[in-house]
Amino acid sequence: MRADLVPDGLWERVAPLLPPAPERRRRYPGRLRVPDRAALAGVMYVLRTGVAWRDVPADAVGCSGVTAWRRLRDWTEAGVWPQLHEALLVELRANGGLDMDDCAIDGSHIRALKRGDHVGPSPVDRARPGSKHHVIVDRHGTPLAVSVTGGNRHDVTQLIPLLDAIPRIRGLRGRPRNRPRRLFADRGYDFDKYRRLLWKRGIKPMIARRGVAHGSGLGRTRWVVERTFAWLHQFKRLRTRYERRADLHQGLLELAASIICLRRLQRSF
Repeated sequence: MRADLVPDGLWERVAPLLPPAPERRRRYPGRLRVPDRAALAGVMYVLRTGVAWRDVPADAVGCSGVTAWRRLRDWTEAGVWPQLHEALLVELRANGGLDMDDCAIDGSHIRALKRGDHVGPSPVDRARPGSKHHVIVDRHGTPLAVSVTGGNRHDVTQLIPLLDAIPRIRGLRGRPRNRPRRLFADRGYDFDKYRRLLWKRGIKPMIARRGVAHGSGLGRTRWVVERTFAWLHQFKRLRTRYERRADLHQGLLELAASIICLRRLQRSF
């Protein structure tokens, strides 16, 4: 197994969250189960390189692509990736690596080559099938919550769901933190209805106005969300959607967000 695919820091945080392996039968035990770390290496190989599952080099990775896909399916259904993401956010907050006073939100189109859930005609790609990645980040660009929708869904429809998806982040004395003080967004979120919803939650909306000349200065804070999309799409499997199942693509997106959090955590030491 290639050690660079699953570094020790990642494995130490993932291993306690994985569901236990099924017991082997005594009379007909079958083949030995591939170790979970090798299976995770197969998932990481696909996430990084973007190759098809059938093209995973089993000799180099230590796991076949089919086995890696099955473990990804099982772990996604068990809710491993949201737990991993939350655990890393807690560590970041405990080390002073989170600044949730100012957050930014945005969406990004990707092409979908297969049909499935959360696929729709993309208005920016000649109505070809596509999906959207939505992300809300802190002041440093750390992803707090991510989601996948159809390419024809408006960005503003995910504003409240993304806010609700931010976990209650512990790590410091006092109440867990799960909402920003100010939320920055571009003109796609310029709706008075959603401004009122943000005010009701105690969040000050910092949203650009449509029909107003550029130069409001909001971009000096909002640019970090664009950088986060660049970080996410460095994982080639996320640049184009190949998975028919939306939950598996969501799982890969959450795994990539967790790796970004882990990198920020390691740089903070």
